[in-house]
Amino acid sequence: MFLSTLIFMPFVFALIVLFVPSKYIRSVSFGLALGHFFYSLNLLRFFDSSSHAIQLAQKIPWLPSLGITYFVGVDGISFWLVLLSTFLTPIVILASWESIKENVRGFHISLFALTSFMLGSFLAIDGVLFYVFFEASLIPMYFIIGIWGGQRRLYATVKFFIYTMLGSLFMLLAIIYLMKLTQVQFGQMSASILDWYKLEIPFVAGEFINTQTLLMIAFSLAFAIKVPLFPLHTWLPDAHVEAPTSGSVVLAAVMLKMGTYGFLRFVIPLFPGAVDYWSWVFLLLAVVGIIYGALVAMVQPDVKKLVAYSSVSHMGYIVLGLFVFNNYSVTGALYQMLNHGISTGALFLLVGLIYERTHSREISKYGGLASAAPWIGICFLIVTFSSIAVPMTNGFVGEFLILLGSFSTKKPFAVAASTGVVLGAAYMLWMTKKVFFGVESDLVKSEKLHLKEKGEKFDLRWREVAYLTPFLGLIFWMGIFPGHFLSYSTASLQHLTQSKGHYELQVLFASENDSKVVENNYQGK
Repeated sequence: MFLSTLIFMPFVFALIVLFVPSKYIRSVSFGLALGHFFYSLNLLRFFDSSSHAIQLAQKIPWLPSLGITYFVGVDGISFWLVLLSTFLTPIVILASWESIKENVRGFHISLFALTSFMLGSFLAIDGVLFYVFFEASLIPMYFIIGIWGGQRRLYATVKFFIYTMLGSLFMLLAIIYLMKLTQVQFGQMSASILDWYKLEIPFVAGEFINTQTLLMIAFSLAFAIKVPLFPLHTWLPDAHVEAPTSGSVVLAAVMLKMGTYGFLRFVIPLFPGAVDYWSWVFLLLAVVGIIYGALVAMVQPDVKKLVAYSSVSHMGYIVLGLFVFNNYSVTGALYQMLNHGISTGALFLLVGLIYERTHSREISKYGGLASAAPWIGICFLIVTFSSIAVPMTNGFVGEFLILLGSFSTKKPFAVAASTGVVLGAAYMLWMTKKVFFGVESDLVKSEKLHLKEKGEKFDLRWREVAYLTPFLGLIFWMGIFPGHFLSYSTASLQHLTQSKGHYELQVLFASENDSKVVENNYQGK
């Protein structure tokens, strides 16, 4: 019941917010979201990091005739993504405290619904249930961008919705095919991902038209768009630029990870033959995305769009690590999912914070902001160091592991990807220098009085300190003591990378009265 409660608590919060008096909506929403995060920390207590099993599982018949069940569980692959989702919700509420001024009730309802759908996506062990949560997450994000976004918000939302839904239609067809295949091979239809792992799916190397390759393409399209992987990335910069700060944070920190998580949960273990044969395509697109995203970020006049393209570049490293597919690279990729959520989420928060004070995102109009807002400058510089993977920050650990794993087996791709490290440092440090240092620009001079509230000595307000401090703490904690985080995923990732196409799992079922272990020897291809 723990995981189900975790998933559906935000839905209950949305109903509560529906009836809360307007003047208390922000305070009540923040209190509920913070309580949800603290409740999710019980996962640290219940989860056995030494096991690669699906844990705390709950399975309830949904459509028995079709083999569709409400089946949820957590393992080392989804563990930190769940906690990242619950961690961000109260932070986003604090960050939007003053920026969201219209239809505040609707915004918080949308945010809570989005949290539920994201958690459901990471915890679903049934393919149809995953698809429902995966697609449902589009709806609240559509409203968040479409209602509270910028001037071109309608264009951005329509583009975002069409891209992601079109890719998901192919995934739906693949899910239906796998369900029918279980009926043919096992005599009973099933949508359980664990049953799919033991399917014999035909693959012939060198033939493009074969079942495993076509199914891999169908799933990969949906996940590549969500990542987004070059050249399917064009919806992301528009969505980021037009989204409110809170929407950009959730989109970058969590929703993009639903794509990379999908590769880990579905594509790599389900289609090992096709993935091994076609991995060079994913590696090539990942490297092109790394370099292309960095080069385009270098010429952006808008600071928020620069961060958006940097996100395209950084997500390329994650895809590279996944498809190099050894223990170092996959560990680095999963760690980088978490790192990217922290560093890019913090960057979007800081960009939004500056925009609220100066009402401009145009880099050329800035200069000398650090003299007027030194604490904002310090925070921005620390997050920049994290983003460009300076040692002792979280970003360094993830990129180091990815490149270490890549150099051992895919050296040409690793060498090409390493150029992105240099390019990333170039555009991020250039942007930081232009905005925060040098002679004060006219914009900074004119807005200097608004950079601090009257009577305050510091340029950061208490709410801003409250939501930036956890990010800064995690940047150094994850960079200096990565073992505290990696240990929860080690068993699951080692089991996946050593499976050699034969993926076996156990399921640990939890109930209110007791916990029982049901061993399932899921024999892969």
